[in-house]
Formats: sequence, C-alpha cells, structure tokens
Amino acid sequence: MNYLSVEGLTKTYGERVIFRDLTFGIDQGQKVAIVAKNGTGKTTLLKCLMDLEPYDEGRVVYRNDVSLAFMEQTENLDDNHTILEEVFSHDLPELKVVKAYNQAMKSGDQQKVEAIFQELTELNAWDFEVRVNQILSVLKLDDSDKKIGLLSGGEKKRVALAKVLVSNADFLILDEPTNHLDLDMIEWLEEYLSKSKSTLLMVTHDRYFLEVVCDTILEMDDETIYKYKGNFSYYLEKKAERQDQLQSTVEKAKNLFKKELDWVRRQPKARGTKQKARLDSFQEIKKVASQRLDEDEMELPVKMERLGTKIVELHHISKSFGEKVILNDLTYNFQRKERLGVVGNNGTGKSTFLNIIQGLHPADKGKVVVGDTVRFGYYNQELIKIDEDKKVIDVIRDIAEFIPLEKGRQLSAAQFLERFLFPRSMHYNFVHKLSGGERRRLKLMTVLMSNPNFLILDEPTNDLDIFVMSVLEEYLRSFEGCLIVVSHDRYFMDKMVDHLFVFEGQGKVVDILGNYTEYRKLKSEKKKEAKPIQEEKPVAVAPKVDNKTKKKLSFKERSEFDQIEKEMEQLEIEKEELTNQLSDGSLSGDEIMKVGNRLAEVVSLIESKTDRWLELSEYM
Repeated sequence: MNYLSVEGLTKTYGERVIFRDLTFGIDQGQKVAIVAKNGTGKTTLLKCLMDLEPYDEGRVVYRNDVSLAFMEQTENLDDNHTILEEVFSHDLPELKVVKAYNQAMKSGDQQKVEAIFQELTELNAWDFEVRVNQILSVLKLDDSDKKIGLLSGGEKKRVALAKVLVSNADFLILDEPTNHLDLDMIEWLEEYLSKSKSTLLMVTHDRYFLEVVCDTILEMDDETIYKYKGNFSYYLEKKAERQDQLQSTVEKAKNLFKKELDWVRRQPKARGTKQKARLDSFQEIKKVASQRLDEDEMELPVKMERLGTKIVELHHISKSFGEKVILNDLTYNFQRKERLGVVGNNGTGKSTFLNIIQGLHPADKGKVVVGDTVRFGYYNQELIKIDEDKKVIDVIRDIAEFIPLEKGRQLSAAQFLERFLFPRSMHYNFVHKLSGGERRRLKLMTVLMSNPNFLILDEPTNDLDIFVMSVLEEYLRSFEGCLIVVSHDRYFMDKMVDHLFVFEGQGKVVDILGNYTEYRKLKSEKKKEAKPIQEEKPVAVAPKVDNKTKKKLSFKERSEFDQIEKEMEQLEIEKEELTNQLSDGSLSGDEIMKVGNRLAEVVSLIESKTDRWLELSEYM
C-alpha cells in the first residue's frame, strides 16, 4: 500500500538548483533513509514533503487516511508549555484521557479520577501511559512539569523526539533524530524504531542506525535521487558498482571525445555540410566526458610537528562542581600515537576532562604536565567562531596558506578544501551562505589546518554527512599524533579508537581496552551476570522432550508446576494491588511511573508463567 508518492519535484533558490525532477514512492511499513552530502537539500526536501517549504514544480501526494508526525532539526515547541503538555499536544483520544487523568491526580479530585479511570480502562490506555512514561524516562525528561522555555537545546530536541514517538502516527518523518542523544538513548531508539510498525522516512548520519533500522536508502546526488532497496551495507556495495560503471562510461566518453574533437577541428569553418546529428552527438559526449567524479577518500601524508617523549601527564587529578564529582584522583600518562575514546552519559564530565588536559579549566587537586613539543588542536562546536562575512577560502588562508606534507611537498588551502569536499565553485562563497553541516565542516578544517600533534575532537560528527565523515576517517587514519575522541557515533568510534575512558559518574573513570562495540558487549555480559536468576529466567525451562512419547511429568517438573501455581497467585494479587494504587489518586507523578512500569512487568510475568503452566498441565 502506497503511503507517499513524489513526482517530478523541483526546488531552486534563485539560480541555484537544489534538486530537479525527483520521483520516488514510499510504501506502508518501509523504513527509508535519505543520505546526501551537506548542502544537497536533505532538510529542504523534508520540508517540501511536509508543505513547510514551497517547491517550484511537481506533486507530493499522501494516502488520505495516513497520520503524519514530523520532527524538525530546529524544534518548533511552545515555550509556555510544560514537557508533558507539549508531548501530549496531539489529537489522540488515548493521550487526551491520560492527560486528563494526570491533571485530576494533581488536583486531588477523587471523583474525577474515578470517572476518568473508567474511561482509561475502556480505551485500554493504561499501556499507552506506560509507554509515554517509558519514553520520557529513557530520554531523561523525568521532570515533566518543567517549562519548555527553561530547557537546554539538547533537552528541547529530546522533547521534540518524544512528541513524535508518542503520537502513534502511521508515518514518521525524522530529521537527524540521534543528535543530542547519548549512546544509551541512541541504542534504545534504534531498537524502538526497528520494532515499530510505523512507516519511517528519516535523515541521519548514524551509520549503525542506517544498517540496523533501514530497509531502503535514497541517495540525493547530482540534483537527482538514487534508490537502493537494502540497508547501509547494501547501499555501499551497490553505490560502488554504480560509480565503477560511471567511471567506465566517463573513460569511454573521454576517448571518444578526443576522436570527435579532432573531427570537428578538421572541418572547414565556412562549409555548411557538417553532419548536424554528429555535432549534436559530440555535445552529448562532451557533457559525459566532462563529468568530474568525486573521490571521498584521500591520502594526506601530513608532516606533523615532532612529539617529544613527554606528552601529557595527569597526576592525581580531582575535579568537582559543588557536590557533583567529575574526576576523583585520576592518574594517567599519554603515549605516542594514543587513540582514546571518551564515553559516558551527558553530564558525567567528559568535556570538563578535555578542558583540564589543555589547561582551559583548572583541576581542584593534582597536576597536569604538558610536554614542550605538544601542539593541541581542539574541535568543540561552541568554542570555534567563524566570521560569517568572510569567504570560505579566506577562513582557511587565515590559518595557513599551505599545509606541509611529507617529502617536502605542500597542500594549498584550495586543495585542502577540495579534499574535504568543498568544490572550487564554493571557495569564494560567503560563510553565511553555507548550510549548518558545511559550517561545521569548515570549523573542523580550521583545526586540522593548524597541523596539531595532539588532536582533541568533541562530537566532531554532529551534523556532518556520511561522505565527509569518510574523508575525516581517512585523514585520522594517517594521523601520527595523539587523538582523543568524544562522540555518540558508534561507527566512527569503532574505527578510530583502541581504548576507552568510560565516565560512569561520581568521579569514576574506567579504562577499557578495545573499541566501543567491544565495550558494549562487555557491559551487556556484566548486566546479565548481575541480574537475579528470577528476573533473567522468570520460568524454569525444562529439557526438550518429544510431546508424542511423553506420558507424565518428572518429579522436578511436578515441583515446578506447583511452584508456578503459587507464583501466579502472588502475581495476580500484586497486579490487583498495583491497579488499585493507580486508581486511588494518592500517588505522585514519579510514583505513578514506577507503579505503571512494575504493572507492565507483572503482566508480562503472568503471561509467560501461564504459557509454561499450560504446557505442563497437559501431562498432569
């Protein structure tokens, strides 16, 4: 069943063509991602699809009965609303009754609570409330009475995401949903969207997300769109095949162009008998032969400033903000070619740690010793400012005209821009004309152009497209200095680092050998070991038997059967108590969330134990 049809969509800004004659469709249940270089028009396309931006030509047609929810990069929220009011601002019966129930609970109107309780039960909205509470909890929006106007940019982004997820819409359109989420949130969202029955169209630079969630990739390139029916790995494979074919076509066209050019030049200018068809064909060949194939990968053997034997030494470093402990007696010596990843939840002190290393923030206790030869390069989205009235190439030339390479060679500012996918046609554009991703790429280049030997990157991949990240990864592979990376991009971390500092909170920092995926496996294994047996295996699983030959239960199975009966009885009592607690109006908002979550767990346990009880009862 088709949910969206786009036919001949064209969008221009003055003389600049953003996209031309785009045609594609999205069917029910598809999970589609749009990938493209920054500035190609991904966000503009989404806005055109939502009728928030006018387009020049074409048609956008949705199925009549399809409900839509759109998450923009810039949050469109009401500052006077609370988090809960904003999340519940959908025209859904379940949301309305859950909102009314919460308001009645806060007002203490017992009569109203009882009336709404009946309505909640009839709509089966208890599960809906549990889902809403789970989403708010995972996205760390527990203070649901807080006004939107008081939130940080990252918190607003998470509210916008929560609002879309609870909408229960048939079709979700998401623009960079993983920005401003920590790693745990990203992995939860990945699982949530994978299991969701909603149709999905999104723009994201998270390559693991593209791999796990998506079944179709739309690539915007050359003002048009290419469709790949598969996940990110399939897309890379088929794109490589397409580029090889294009390379072959261009090479053939170049050879033919040389022959045709020689023929055109040999014809007398005054003669009017030139074959018109052949001249027209010549122009077509010239167009194909003139195509320039962008190479995302690059080799940059940069001549780095020499690092001495002493690099950076941390001696018993401690740092706190009031009662919040960031670092507690940390000692560590950085070695040559160090490749360190820093992970941890938001607010655990990762950025503070980076600032202490560079002497930008003082430590409360301990000493930081920096070697004489160390030259820091620090990329931080808030730290670097660019004059918006400057031209792109002048921003780079202000740092240096040339970057030194090995064997006495040099790379000019213009060549460096081209390596990072700024074509010559953009070099003399003003900064204020660049897209958000292009500006961040330019900021990153100002750091790299300064030729540091100790590189610190704090969230370098935010708002960078997958093509630029591929270029950055190639640059960093050949980087011979020390590297520290803070990133929520798991794919990037896996490729760049060989050990991790895990900030666990309250000053605890754990050094783990291996990349991010290895760390998550280790964490998952520890979680399983720490789980109580009853939680991990709510029902004991008996050895597999042939149901055709089995006549009666063993002594162990009979004991299990009796135990399940007792447990089910206790769980039913607990379920009734929890339901009564939710309906008596005496619980606070936090308590409602805890009781609702426990009720969902109890219902799940009852279901699994009932299945096992029925299985055993056949042989009683």
